[in-house]
Amino acid sequence: MTTVFIIDDQDSVRRALGEMLSVFGFRVELFESADKFLKSDLSRAGCVVSDVRMPGIDGIDLVRELSCRNLSLPIVLISGHADVPMAVAAIKAGAEDFIEKPIDDRLLVAAINRGLSRTFEQQLAKQSLEKLGESFSRLTPRQIEIFDLVTNGFTSQAIAAKLNLSIRTVESYRAQIMEKMQAESVAVLVRQAIRLGRITP
Repeated sequence: MTTVFIIDDQDSVRRALGEMLSVFGFRVELFESADKFLKSDLSRAGCVVSDVRMPGIDGIDLVRELSCRNLSLPIVLISGHADVPMAVAAIKAGAEDFIEKPIDDRLLVAAINRGLSRTFEQQLAKQSLEKLGESFSRLTPRQIEIFDLVTNGFTSQAIAAKLNLSIRTVESYRAQIMEKMQAESVAVLVRQAIRLGRITP
């Protein structure tokens, strides 16, 4: 069950949002200030729903603080005093969405689900890149040299001439590289090189 962290200095608002989101199947935790939330365990997955205007750290500063800490918790900001500049500032800071009070429960749940989905996709992409990096780290220096040449468009003949190797040896290296990188084609190898920062698209 996903946790939604609700931060609002008004007790009645916190409780109302908590009850509403519980009905939608979320686990909720309530905080009366961003300061108290920041002192809690921030390693847990979930989504933050925070008021913008609060004593101490406000909602927009909270977005910036979580970003500075490299925490991938999506934040939906809510406010009863919304205006366009405030909404723009919130989104620029990295908020998932900005919703005016009184809260439309459908809009809020949709924003939470979008934020959770985007964060999940980012985590999968990060894990995928880490796995790719592990595969690349298993290449020998010679294989890395040939990997770079292949992904920069050199043919086996050109690589053989450049490195003073036989074409058969180059082809053998290429096969080993493809196997270690789990790449079924040169096109896949090129995309991997781009993700690894070996070449620029």
